[in-house]
Amino acid sequence: MTEVDYYELLECERTADAGTIKTAYRKLAMKYHPDRNPGDAEAEGRFKEVSEAYDTLKDSQKRAAYDRFGHAAF
Repeated sequence: MTEVDYYELLECERTADAGTIKTAYRKLAMKYHPDRNPGDAEAEGRFKEVSEAYDTLKDSQKRAAYDRFGHAAF
């Protein structure tokens, strides 16, 4: 399985600050949330991917590891 870049998933730049990442996550989370898309397995999968990306990028230590090693850091 090919891993998609977390920054691409959240539609933001690698140089984005924490506030920008949070705003991007919230926008996409609302768009793909399972309660807003009942029965849509693709939207649910996308929501999980976006949540995983945000979970990694919101923590400064995890983000540094991801920036340095990519998905291999985890």
